Amino acid sequence: MTVVIINQQRKPIMNIKDSVVFITGANRGLGLQLAKAALAAGAKRVYGAARDPKSVTLPGVIPVQLDVTRHDDIAAVTREFRDVTILINNAGIVRTGGILADNALEQARAEMETNVIGPMLLSKGFAPTLQTNGGGAIVNILSVLAWYSQGPTNTYSMSKSAAWALTNGLRIELAAQGTLVLGAHMGYMETDMTAGYDMPKVKPEDVAAKIFEALAAGKEEVLADELTHQVKLGINADVPAYIAAAHAAA
Repeated sequence: MTVVIINQQRKPIMNIKDSVVFITGANRGLGLQLAKAALAAGAKRVYGAARDPKSVTLPGVIPVQLDVTRHDDIAAVTREFRDVTILINNAGIVRTGGILADNALEQARAEMETNVIGPMLLSKGFAPTLQTNGGGAIVNILSVLAWYSQGPTNTYSMSKSAAWALTNGLRIELAAQGTLVLGAHMGYMETDMTAGYDMPKVKPEDVAAKIFEALAAGKEEVLADELTHQVKLGINADVPAYIAAAHAAA
């Protein structure tokens, strides 16, 4: 296999002002903060998707019913909302139990369907709309756990590693139509998903701000906190973090 490395600087191409933003999981946590950031940046229209559209209550956001695990829902929204210029695949779930747990298959399937298949189908469905509207952008909310696994959330790491690969693949396949694909990695945020974890956490509003700053600058990757920077820098170490974790557990 031949690997071609292209060294080029992407120029800023995204005009957030007057954009039309579609955000999944926009009713709380990072999704809610992304909706606030989009409005603050001057987006003309913000669609906030959630299983229960009544839970999307931020003024200025248009609620949309969407369960990202229901393929019919995805087909419906990608047909209906033809004005979208920025898609943010934010909705995600985490399950605990680990790869060897009795319920591992059930948990992994749920995480893969929500964290990978949903974003894949939404990206595929909205790609023609983005092309028609000038290229636009797709943002995939990833995680430092795409590069690092730790015990009970190992199946979540599997799904986020797959979502990272999805992001890289979309970037290649959508380059010709001028669609920016941005992968956003972060560690633990102050959200409902991490409520039971006692560790340093970044504020979701800070992550949202960094994502929109990166979009406006035409960047393709965001490392939203110090932990993520450290883990990525350590990937090329003799004993990288993802191997060191196994040594620590032994």
